Amino acid sequence: MGTSIYERLEESLLFAGLTADEIEWVLQTVNYKIVEYPAKAVYAVAGMPCKYADIIIKGEMISRMNGISGKQVQIDRLRGCILIAPAFIFAENNAMPVSVETVCKTTILRMLPGELKRLIDTNERIRMNFIRRLSSIDAFLTQKLRMLSLFTVREKVAYFLIKAAKEQQSRTIQLGISRQEMADLFGIQKFSLLRCLSEFESNGAIKVDGKQITILNSDKMK
Repeated sequence: MGTSIYERLEESLLFAGLTADEIEWVLQTVNYKIVEYPAKAVYAVAGMPCKYADIIIKGEMISRMNGISGKQVQIDRLRGCILIAPAFIFAENNAMPVSVETVCKTTILRMLPGELKRLIDTNERIRMNFIRRLSSIDAFLTQKLRMLSLFTVREKVAYFLIKAAKEQQSRTIQLGISRQEMADLFGIQKFSLLRCLSEFESNGAIKVDGKQITILNSDKMK
């Protein structure tokens, strides 16, 4: 028996603290629908209005920002069960600042902003969860801005690898993205990333084996 959408939504920050049965009950009070996107589909183009309150049930998306020169910077990878662009759902200027596309087949639970407002107005737990989600965005953007504008290429790569090692609780990191996607994440050219990884490997800081990177000596990445 497959996992229901309500069981999946237990993992959503918006419904944190609610059981699948409670989520099913509160969703019965609003109108919503399930929308499917194929892999590599455009979800939003920068400048388009944020018209819906969408939650990723299953799948993954990538948000990117394009510079005037055409260079792309990957802003975030969006996975289930995240509420997409919460800061723009009720904004007066709700134009999306990034373009978003799916990585794989993606399932969305879609509501109009008014339906999300009804949930927020009538359920205190959902209201506080939404406020916490908005608050966490500021911390994320501050760190992202710091990495993109202040870090050198070496510092960006070192920060990413050390952070990934902490998240995976292992000095051997399994990368789920390509080298080009890594470069886009840092806002750098692919050859700059490859050169940096090669330098780290040459001085004994890391060992590279395809999408597996082992940190041998983090001090040598400083």
